Amino acid sequence: MLGRSSALQCATPALLSNSMGTITITPPEEHASAPAPPPRPLSPWIYRPWIDLTVGCGAWSAPLLLAGFYFANSYGRGWSVAFYFLALLSNYPHFMATVYRAYHTRDEFEKYRIYTVHVALLLAVAGVVTHLWYALLPWIFTLYICWSPWHYTGQNFGLLMMFARRAGVSPTETERRALHLSFIASYILLMLSFHTGASGDALILSLGLAAKFTFPARAVLALFFIGASGWALASLARRSSYRTTLPVLTLTMTQFLWFLLPAVIELVSGREIPHTRYSSGLLAVLHSTQYLWITSYYQKKEARAAGDSHWSFSRYLLTLIAGGIALFIPGPWIVSRVFHSDFAASFLTFTALVNIHHFILDGAIWKLRDSRIAALLLDGQQKAPGADTEKENSIAVAARWLTGHAPAARALHIATVALLFSWAGVDQLHFWWSSETNALPALQRAAALNPNDSSVQVRLAHAEQLAGQRDAALAAMLRAAALNPANLALQESYGRSLIEAGRDTDAYAHFQKIIARWPRNADALVDYGMLAHRLGHDEEAVDNWQRAVDVDPAQPNAQLYLAEALDQQGELQAAARHYRVYLGIIAARHQKNPADTGPVLAALIKVADADAAINHTVDASKGYRAAAGFADKAGEKTLESLALVHLADLQEKQADIRGAAQSYQHALQLDAALSDGRSTASDWFNYAQFLRKQKQPERYIFACLLYAENTLESTLSEELRVVSQARKESEARLGKESAAVRSKLDGIVRESLSLQVSAQSAKN
Repeated sequence: MLGRSSALQCATPALLSNSMGTITITPPEEHASAPAPPPRPLSPWIYRPWIDLTVGCGAWSAPLLLAGFYFANSYGRGWSVAFYFLALLSNYPHFMATVYRAYHTRDEFEKYRIYTVHVALLLAVAGVVTHLWYALLPWIFTLYICWSPWHYTGQNFGLLMMFARRAGVSPTETERRALHLSFIASYILLMLSFHTGASGDALILSLGLAAKFTFPARAVLALFFIGASGWALASLARRSSYRTTLPVLTLTMTQFLWFLLPAVIELVSGREIPHTRYSSGLLAVLHSTQYLWITSYYQKKEARAAGDSHWSFSRYLLTLIAGGIALFIPGPWIVSRVFHSDFAASFLTFTALVNIHHFILDGAIWKLRDSRIAALLLDGQQKAPGADTEKENSIAVAARWLTGHAPAARALHIATVALLFSWAGVDQLHFWWSSETNALPALQRAAALNPNDSSVQVRLAHAEQLAGQRDAALAAMLRAAALNPANLALQESYGRSLIEAGRDTDAYAHFQKIIARWPRNADALVDYGMLAHRLGHDEEAVDNWQRAVDVDPAQPNAQLYLAEALDQQGELQAAARHYRVYLGIIAARHQKNPADTGPVLAALIKVADADAAINHTVDASKGYRAAAGFADKAGEKTLESLALVHLADLQEKQADIRGAAQSYQHALQLDAALSDGRSTASDWFNYAQFLRKQKQPERYIFACLLYAENTLESTLSEELRVVSQARKESEARLGKESAAVRSKLDGIVRESLSLQVSAQSAKN
C-alpha cells in the first residue's frame, strides 16, 4: 500500500497527444492545411536566454536531480514536506493551466467539447467506480505512472521543435524523424526498466519482463538515442549557429538526464529506480515549471492579441494555484469525511484521474499545426477571437458575471480563494503531522483532523506499539483495515498485528476471511497455514502451504514450512525436495537477508540427512561440510555443532572412525561456549555411545554420560531419564573406579576430547 507521503509525489503533471504530447509539431508537407512557417524572428528566446535555458529547456535538471536524491536519502521527512508544499506552487497550478486554457472561454470549451465534457464525465464515473471497487485503482494508477514519462517526452520534443522553428532552422524531415525516434526510444527504454521483474509496489502493475531480455534491449535503445540524436544535432549545427542550436542541444540533454541516466545507473549499479519516486517525484516538478513557463507566455500573448492590456502574471499564477488546489484537495477530503472512504486511496484516485484527464486534454489543445497556436508561439501575429464571438445564453451570462469585476463577483472570488488557501493550509498541516513517523502526539493530531486516513492509522499503530500501547496500536490497525476492506496489504498488516499481540484465534479467523477473498495470495496462505499449525490443525496447515507453493513456487517460506511439516511426518525425501527449492530461492536473491541464515543452515542439514538416508553418502558428506563451513563463517555455533554431529554419524557408518571422532570432538568444543543445555547433553550422550561402540576405556564413557546428566539435571524430561539410565549402566560396569572419575570429572572429560580414536584402536 502506498502511503500518503509517496502519494503526494503523485500529484504531478503529465500530458500528451496522439503524435507525442503537449506541444506537438507536424511538418507542413504532411498537412496541406498547415500554415507556412512564419518569417525567421530576430531571437529564438521566449523570455530571456537564461530563463529559457534553465527552466524551459531543463538545464537545471542535473543539479536539481542530484540535490533531490541527496536530500531524499539524507533528509527524508524534510524533503517530503518541502515537496508537498512545492506541489501547491508548481504541480497543482500546472494542471490548472490546462483547465484554464480549455475552459476559460466558450470558444475553447466548444472546440474541445469531447475532452472538456465527455472525457471528463467518463473519468468522473471511473472515479466513482474506483471508490466502490478498490481493485480498479492499481490499473488506473499504473496507467498514470506509465503515461507520465510519455507526456514529459512529448513536451520536451515539442519545445525542441518550437525553438528550432523560432530560430528559422526547422529540421529536415530526416532530422526531425531521427530526433523523434530517439525520444521515443528513450521512453521505451524507461518502460522496459519499469516492467523488468516483479513490481515492489502493490499499486503498480508490472509486466514482469525477464532482465535477460530487457537488458540487451535497453542497451540497444540507449545506443540508438545517442546515435540518432547525435547525428541530428550535428546536422543542424552544420547549417546554424551555436546560439541557435543551444536550446535544442539542452532539451536533448534534458531528455537524456530524465530517461537514459536512471536506466544507465540501474544497469551499472543494479539499483532499482522506484517507479513512483522517479516518474512522479522531482521529475514532475521540473516538468511542471517547464509547462508553466510556456503557458504563461502563451496566455500573455493571447491576452495581448485579444486587446487585454491589463493581463498580469501574478494574477494568472494566483488563479492557477487556487484552481490547482480545487482540483486536488477538496475532493479527497469531502469523499473521506462525508462518505467515510479511505483518504489515502481517495487521494491516489483523484491524482491518477486528474493526471489522465490532463494528458488527454493537453495533447488535444497544444499543437503547433494549429494556426493560432503556431502564430503565438512562433512569434507570428494573429488576432485571437474576442469575447464578443460568444453566444449570449444564460450559461454564458453567468460565466461572464462570475469572471467579471462586479463587486459581488469580486467578493465571491476573494472568499473562494481564501477558502481554498485555508483548505490547503489544513491539508499541509495534516501532511506535516502525518509525516512524523514515530511521533505519537503529531500522528494523533493528524488522525484527529481526518480519522479516515488508513496511512495515518498505520503509522499511528506503529508509534503506539513503540510506546508500549499495544491495545491502542491494535485498535489503530483495525481502523486502517476497516477503512479499506479491499486493500490486501492493510488486511494482512492487521492480521500480523493480531499475531504479534498473541491473539492467534482472532488472527486465524481474520486470515480465513482473507483467503476467502484472495484465495491465490501466497503470503496470506503461508500465514494462515502457520496459524493453523499453532492451533493444532496440522493437516490444514500443510494443505495451505501446498496451495501457496502451487500459487507461487518462489515463495520461500511456503517451501520451508512445507518441508519442515513433511519432515516431521517422516516424509524425508519429499521434505528434501522442498528444502532444495527453498535453498535455490535464497541463493538466487541479489541481497542476502541475515534472517535467512538459520533456516538456510537447517535446510542444508536436512537435505544432507535425506541424502544420507538413501545412501548418497558423497552428497551427504558435502552437504554437512558445507553447512558446517557456512555456519562457521556466520557465527552460528549451534548449527555448526549440529552439522558436525550429523557428519560424525555418517562417518561412523562409513567406517571413518578417526574422522567421526574428530567431528564429535570439534562439535563438543563448540558446545562449551553455548547455553543450549539440551543440545550439549545430546552431543555428549552421542559421543559416549560412539566411544562405547569403539571399545574405548569405560571411564571416558562414564565421564561423558555423567557430564550430560549434570547438564540436564535442572530439567525433568525424557532426555534426562534416558541419559541417567545409560550413566547407571556405565557406572555399574566401571565399578569402584567411578568414584575417582566423579572427583576428576572435568579433567577426564577434557581427556576424552583429545582421544585418538581409529578403527585400529577399536580392535585393540
